[in-house]
Amino acid sequence: MTVRITLVGAGPGAADLLTLRAVRAIEAAEVVLIDALVSDEVRSLIPPGARIIEVGKRGHKPSAGQDFINRTLVRYAQQGFNVVRLKGGDPSIFGRAAEERAALEAMGIEVAVVPGITSASAAAAQFRISLTERGTARRVLFATGHRAEGPETDWESAADPATTVCLYMAAHDFAAIAAALIAAGRRADTPAIAVCDVERPAARMLAATLATLAARLAADAFEGPVVILVGDVCRRAVSSPCAPHFREGERRVSLPGLL
Repeated sequence: MTVRITLVGAGPGAADLLTLRAVRAIEAAEVVLIDALVSDEVRSLIPPGARIIEVGKRGHKPSAGQDFINRTLVRYAQQGFNVVRLKGGDPSIFGRAAEERAALEAMGIEVAVVPGITSASAAAAQFRISLTERGTARRVLFATGHRAEGPETDWESAADPATTVCLYMAAHDFAAIAAALIAAGRRADTPAIAVCDVERPAARMLAATLATLAARLAADAFEGPVVILVGDVCRRAVSSPCAPHFREGERRVSLPGLL
């Protein structure tokens, strides 16, 4: 089969965090189904003649239905277009890659997946912590903060103090999540951070504890995408983001001889 659909991870925002394979896929696209969280910097790599279809999903807001997305991917692939499904972060981490792959393969359409940097990893790098640390954190747990029927409540697996918990789509429900984590045995004074707009010009962090972060989030009213990290490694986080060692005006994807 010929690959007609590529699920591409756009990472957290900065275009220079894309993989080379992602850049190649984007620049070869004829049709792009794009998430709301994909940055303008990454969008600028889409060829001018490509058709762009907005299918953004945002928590607690109206979103494109998954059935519509699947049908649209199938339709353009069957018409012979080179289609890219451009997703924020990594397609395989809360990106519904499995659902889209299954729908496409059921129609005989081959799918390729290009991984991206997930926001928890990017947040850790930008605010100078490590998700794992010898003697402190030997396990990382990625979890989504909500389900269709409400906040997740089974947090026993996250109660181990040697686990760094990375929460996606959790800001709205974090008070309930924090209470559940504490009830499961996680210390109330466990360090916790919330990072908004990871790897974007407006990136910022709130540092608190498991017991107090929900109140800080409510008072601050973050508007952009938020990832929450809980664990003893968070005590090392610094308030000012780590910047790349070049001027902002130089940040562009320039890959002569490689593409």
